[in-house]
Amino acid sequence: MDYAAVYGKIVAWLREMVTAANAKGLVVGISGGVDSAVTAVLSKAACPASTLGLILPVQSNPQDLQDARLLAREFKIPIRVIELSGVFELFLGEVAGWGAREGAPLAVANLKPRLRMAALYYVANEYNYLVAGTGNATELALGYFTKYGDGGVDLLPLGNLSKAEVYGLACYLELPEAILTKAPSAGLLPGQTDEGELGYGYQALEEVLYGKGGDPEVRAFVERRRRENRHKLAPPPVAPLP
Repeated sequence: MDYAAVYGKIVAWLREMVTAANAKGLVVGISGGVDSAVTAVLSKAACPASTLGLILPVQSNPQDLQDARLLAREFKIPIRVIELSGVFELFLGEVAGWGAREGAPLAVANLKPRLRMAALYYVANEYNYLVAGTGNATELALGYFTKYGDGGVDLLPLGNLSKAEVYGLACYLELPEAILTKAPSAGLLPGQTDEGELGYGYQALEEVLYGKGGDPEVRAFVERRRRENRHKLAPPPVAPLP
C-alpha cells in the first residue's frame, strides 16, 4: 500500500469534512494506543491550528497516559487531560443496586467508553469541533467497539484501513516505538488485550475478513460476530405505521 497517498487522501478528506460541517476543527481521544495515535496525527495534519487531543483516564494503566503524552509532545498536539475515574465510581455507586458491579461486568466495562464519548462531545460543542473516531475497518466489521461509546463519533478516518494497514500507516508516520510495540487494548479491564478478548489474533481474523481464506474455526467466529453485532453499524430501527 502507498501510505504516502493514503496519508494525503485522509488528511484532505478530514479538511473537507470539517468545512462541510461548518466546524472549526477536530477533537480526538488519545488513549496511548496505535489507532488513536494515528488518528490524532492525521487530525493535526488536517487542522494544524485547531486539533485538540483529550486524554481521558478511567482507572487506566498509567503507562497509557505516558504514551499518550509522549505522542502529543512529539507531534505537538495540544492536549487536555480529563480524569473520569471519580465520575465512573460515582455512577457505579448510583446504579450498583441494579447489579452493575458484580452482575454485569460488560455493563461496567462499556461505561468507560461511554463516559469518554460524553467528554469528547462536551469539548467538541465548546469549540465547534467534530469528534474524530479511532475505529478501524477490522473492528467495525467485527462490531468490536462499544455502541454509543467509542462508536459514538462524527467521522472515522481509519474506517477503511485494516489493523495491519493502520500499523503500516503508523510506521510511515514514525510513531513512537512504545506505541508501535504495545499490545492493542481497549483498556477497559486490567490486563485486557484485544486479541486476548477476541480469542484470535488480528492476522488470523483479517485473513478471513479480507478474502485470503483463513481457518474454518476463525471464519465461523467472524460470521457469528458480524451477525450478532450488525445492529451496531445501523441506525436505530423505527417502528412502521399502518
